[in-house]
Amino acid sequence: MSTEAATMEPATMEALCRLGGLAALSIAAVGSAIGSGTAGMAAVGAWKRAFLQDRPASFLLVIFVGAPLSQIIYGFVLMNSMAALAVESVNEQWALFLIGGPLAGIGMAASAILQGKAGAAGADSLGETGKGFGLYLMTIGMVETVALFVLVFSLGVLPSVG
Repeated sequence: MSTEAATMEPATMEALCRLGGLAALSIAAVGSAIGSGTAGMAAVGAWKRAFLQDRPASFLLVIFVGAPLSQIIYGFVLMNSMAALAVESVNEQWALFLIGGPLAGIGMAASAILQGKAGAAGADSLGETGKGFGLYLMTIGMVETVALFVLVFSLGVLPSVG
């Protein structure tokens, strides 16, 4: 086999780089959906209890439901960065993109799923007691930090152009 036959077409390398970015976004989005769904179910339960007890339903619970959605934004930022680099002739490192993208997406998804579970616990607690919102929000913020670290460190591993 000649060396020319063993090389990959630039368009194929670019497509593989873009696929890695798309995987990061998609996997992060799955985690966000699971996390928001988990927190949403707990919020609905807390609202139901409030209605049954003739108490006002706290709108603050929506914050717990929406918190895991930020991981989609992180996946989107990573995908766009990877797509831009794929065009900038660094696509010889397609394997980094193709493997790194899904790994980053898994980290973001795990953060979103666990953020949803923490949000569910916060929704249940706030719905029951009406107290502790700031503490519950801080807990969710700590879990959020994992996804931010994944994004920043992933961007740091990507090759620079210039």
